[in-house]
Amino acid sequence: MELIPHPKSKFLRVKCNSCGNEMIIFNHAKTIVTCQNEKCDEILARPLGGKAEINAAVIEELT
Repeated sequence: MELIPHPKSKFLRVKCNSCGNEMIIFNHAKTIVTCQNEKCDEILARPLGGKAEINAAVIEELT
């Protein structure tokens, strides 16, 4: 039994499917997350009320 619970949320390093730009996003995002590249407006994450729907390639989970 653990005395201190670990959080279920994580930050993710993702790669945009359109332009290849890498970003760090939160997997429980409460707003729509778009790619920050100037020429790209691809949606990377959509909120679903809990975990966000990730629409990009996840490179790694950051803890």
